[in-house]
Amino acid sequence: MENKEIFSDSELVDEEKLLTALTRISEAITSDLYLDDILKFIVTITAELFGSKICSLMLLDESKNELLVKATQSISEEYNKKENIKVGTGISGKVAKTGQTISVLDVRESNQYYNKEIAKKEKLCSLLSVPLTVKGEVIGVLNCYTSRPHRFSKNEERVIQSIANQAAVVIENFRLVVESQVIKDELEARKTIETAKKILMEQEGLTEKDAYSRLRKFSMNTRKSMRVIAEAIVLTQQVKLSDLKPLFLQMK
Repeated sequence: MENKEIFSDSELVDEEKLLTALTRISEAITSDLYLDDILKFIVTITAELFGSKICSLMLLDESKNELLVKATQSISEEYNKKENIKVGTGISGKVAKTGQTISVLDVRESNQYYNKEIAKKEKLCSLLSVPLTVKGEVIGVLNCYTSRPHRFSKNEERVIQSIANQAAVVIENFRLVVESQVIKDELEARKTIETAKKILMEQEGLTEKDAYSRLRKFSMNTRKSMRVIAEAIVLTQQVKLSDLKPLFLQMK
């Protein structure tokens, strides 16, 4: 077997670079960048740190039980379009399943690594794959490659895990914001529907049940959501009141 020169962590990246990278990532997280931009920044900084052509952040799609690439600084079209990875299979899949970090000296010679042809083409060698976890649940994986054989030190593992943890926090916060907005939208929709129901009850002399049934039937017939129908009814009522306002002023 061909002898390989294995580089230590001190030859790969020094402490000053590690601290600088963590600082830049922290600044990005607290900025007003969009989620995709922050994740792209994280993998770019990580790739620069380890001199890697490819660093990727994969997120778990629970509906399909697969990992898909969410962010990478790679310009390799082949890598960016590679198939999703099933949880439990391959290096990343096993990290997602177990929640444990896996380090591989040379992915091109690993039986567990699936994309060997891409690795050879892109000159990928050593891999450190760490989990992204939120409240003990794995939501994704951060993969960091080197272009030469390298045994990742415990310190480097801690740094990469710290980066992964920061990415997980950003993703979780974004999810909470989205969920909060969904709840807000649902409450606003209910409020609008209730207002539309009252308008129908007053103008058409309907019961609350009949007014709701009419909204639902109109929604089905027009293939539009009840919120859209309700908003149209409320807007029509507001327009009518607006038309009458000049008359009210003349009567004063």
